Amino acid sequence: MLACNVGKTDKIIRVIIGIVILAAGYYFHTWLGLIGIVPILTAVFGRCGLYYPLKIDTTKKDK
Repeated sequence: MLACNVGKTDKIIRVIIGIVILAAGYYFHTWLGLIGIVPILTAVFGRCGLYYPLKIDTTKKDK
């Protein structure tokens, strides 16, 4: 199972960006606004597929 790699601040930013993209798609009457679902889903599930190969982790780990 893949570990969560998206932190709290990262999640908030992703949700905001996703909503903006969805709203722009609605405003301009284009289906391309559905791309906004991707950052929202990565925020909800806490996993970003692009972060794994780049070895990025924005979660706070206890050390």
